[in-house]
Amino acid sequence: MTEHSGDFGQPHLIWGYATPLAERLDAATWLYTTRELRQMGWRVTLVCYGAAECRQIHGVEVHCIPTPSTSLFRQVIFHLRFLKLVLRQWDSVDVILFHAMSTPWVLPLCLLRWLTRQDRPLIAMDIRTLHMIPSDRESIKDRLRKHCRNFMALLARRWADGLLVITQQMADALNLSSGDLWGIWPSGVDIDLFSKAVDLRHWPEPDEPVKLIYIGSLNYERNLMTLGKAIVQANASGMRFELLLVGSGMEEDDLRTFANTTAGTIRVEPPVPHDKVPYKLAKAHVGVLPFPDEEKFRVSNFIKLFEYMAAGLPMLATRIVAHTSVITGDSYVIWANGSDEQALVSGLRALWNERENLQEMGQHASRAAHQWTWHESAKKLKTALETGLKRYPIKERG
Repeated sequence: MTEHSGDFGQPHLIWGYATPLAERLDAATWLYTTRELRQMGWRVTLVCYGAAECRQIHGVEVHCIPTPSTSLFRQVIFHLRFLKLVLRQWDSVDVILFHAMSTPWVLPLCLLRWLTRQDRPLIAMDIRTLHMIPSDRESIKDRLRKHCRNFMALLARRWADGLLVITQQMADALNLSSGDLWGIWPSGVDIDLFSKAVDLRHWPEPDEPVKLIYIGSLNYERNLMTLGKAIVQANASGMRFELLLVGSGMEEDDLRTFANTTAGTIRVEPPVPHDKVPYKLAKAHVGVLPFPDEEKFRVSNFIKLFEYMAAGLPMLATRIVAHTSVITGDSYVIWANGSDEQALVSGLRALWNERENLQEMGQHASRAAHQWTWHESAKKLKTALETGLKRYPIKERG
C-alpha cells in the first residue's frame, strides 16, 4: 500500500457522518471501528455533529462540528465546515469516506483532485442500509428522501473511486461490480461490555415465564405488533412468555396501546444509553428478531443480533438471510419459518419446549460472538480501504 500522510507515517482517513453520534444507539459502528482502526495504525479523523469542535464520545476522540437545529441549515453548515476541514488537511489525506446524504458536497472534491492533478485523496461511499419505510406509510418527506438517496447512490457509483457495503447481499442487491466494490465490512459488538450480562442473568425456574426482549427501532416494518399478538396467542394456549420492547419509533404509540391490553405480558420502555443496554439484556432469557423476509432486511446486518449473542442470549429469529448468514447451526437459536402470526406462534412453541436448555444455548451464543467483534469488523474495513489504495497507486511524476 502506498502511504500519503507525510510526516505522520500513517494512512489518513477522514470519515464524515452528518449526524449527532452522541445521540445514536448505533454509534458504536463509527466510534468503535474508529478506535480499532487507530490501534491498527491508521490515522482517523471522525467528523460528526456536536456541541464542541473537538471532544470524546464513549471514550473515542471525534471532531464535532456545531450546527443549528433546523434540518436544512444543519446539513449546509455541517458540510461547509466539513469541506473546510478536508481542504485544510488535503495534502495529508489518503481516503475520504462519506455516506449518502453527503454526496453532493463530497463528490466535487473529485473535480478538485483532477484539476490539481493529484492522486489523493481517494473518495469512497459507505452504504449500510436501504430505505425501510413501507410505501403505504411513507410521508411526502419520506418519498423525497428515498428518491434523494437513490440518486445519491447513482452519483456515487458514477463518480466516486469506490463503494463499501455492510453485506454481500447488499452488494448483490445494488448490482455492484468488483470494480465498484472495495469491500464488505459488517457490524460488530463490544464483547467486554455486553458479556457483563452473562453473570447477572437468572434463568427461569420451571414455574416462571420466559422473558423475551427486543431493543431497537419500534417501527412498523420491524413486525413487533405481530410478535406481540403471537405471544398473547401462545400464552392463551398454556405457555408463559413476557416481552419487553426497548426503543422508540413510528409504531411506539400503537405498541404501547396494545401492551396496555395484555396485563403486563408486554411492556414498552424508552431507549437507554448504549452502555446500559447489557443490563436490560441481563434481565431477559431470549432475544427476539421477528423481521420479515423483505429485501431491506435481507441485505442488513443487525448490531442487536451480535449484542444478544455477546450477552449470552439464545434467540428466537425468523429464517431470513440476514440471520442465517451470521447464525450457523441451531445451537443457540429457535427458528420461526415465517414472520406471520402463526409462524411466530410455532416458533414460540418450539422455544417453550426448549426452555430447560436456554442456559446452554446462551453459552453457545457467547462463544459465537467472538467472531463478530468490532476488532474483526475494523480488520475488514482496513482491508477494504487498502484494496482501494492499491487500485489507485500514487503515480510518479517526472
